[in-house]
Amino acid sequence: MYGTFTQFKIIFQCCLLVILMWENLDKEKKKEFILSLDLVSGNMSDEAKLKLLYTISNHPEAYYEKKYISKKDGTKRKLLVPKSILKSIQRNILNHVFMGLSVSPYATAYVPHKSLKDNACVHVGKKVILKLDIKDFFTHIDFELLYRVLTNSILPPSVKVLLLKFCTYEDYLPQGAPTSPYLSNLAMKNFDSYIGKYCMDRNISYTRYSDDLTFSGDFQVKDLIRKVDAFLDTFGFSLNEEKTRMLRQNHRQIVTGVVVNKKVNAPKALRTRIRQEMYYIKKYGIDDKTKLSILGKINYVLSLNPNQEEFQEYKKYLNREEVSV
Repeated sequence: MYGTFTQFKIIFQCCLLVILMWENLDKEKKKEFILSLDLVSGNMSDEAKLKLLYTISNHPEAYYEKKYISKKDGTKRKLLVPKSILKSIQRNILNHVFMGLSVSPYATAYVPHKSLKDNACVHVGKKVILKLDIKDFFTHIDFELLYRVLTNSILPPSVKVLLLKFCTYEDYLPQGAPTSPYLSNLAMKNFDSYIGKYCMDRNISYTRYSDDLTFSGDFQVKDLIRKVDAFLDTFGFSLNEEKTRMLRQNHRQIVTGVVVNKKVNAPKALRTRIRQEMYYIKKYGIDDKTKLSILGKINYVLSLNPNQEEFQEYKKYLNREEVSV
């Protein structure tokens, strides 16, 4: 398995050699290269692995199931969940190939060792915060955009086409596939770099958490919105104007669920709810399921602000064995 940096280095060195001579390789050598990507897990013959890969790549839509989840506004979000065999291939593509490609430093979602706190902390104490949302984000990341994104990679063109067939549904990124989040970051890398440079030159802070764009500083809001909207349009995206928010310092400023007025902190409503729950826990006891739930909330609060003694004490209390009933 190619999971470490050294293994990434080896596989991409092999890719570099192959791309230089790809057109001169015979059919068998090309098959060997496809197999070297280790896309199919399990004990199968090389012939069976290749047959499986080409069968799925010819009809990838047949290997998805549609599921619907409720959104906060009461509407339904459609998920396209890959069946187990395709999901396994997608995870291998992600781990063996795409994770070796760098994303923008402005991307904070779907990136190892980055979190909501990383997305929020650069916006602490700013005069103005502007929050923008990209409309129908994943469905506007199509095969053509992804292929252009991979143009500078060292994979041969036919291999890029094959890999993207496994990762797209009717030529766009399916919400529900394990490859879609990281591919979305790769698709937005050029946008992030351009807008990031534009903002840096004007002392504006910028981060992107999936389809949520956040800007902070002292700037002309309408001018920045026009600039962002115009550049998004070149990628085939547009803003969801209903979700545009401007937050000034004299009001509560929340970025991806995190309060950033003076310091990074959990919203007051969440902290109050935890206090209420702890009151009843200390009075009546708690079962293991509820204990795990409230510990999750407390850990979230402490991940944003580890020095809150009140919540440290709550955590210690819950971790005592005699609390569970």
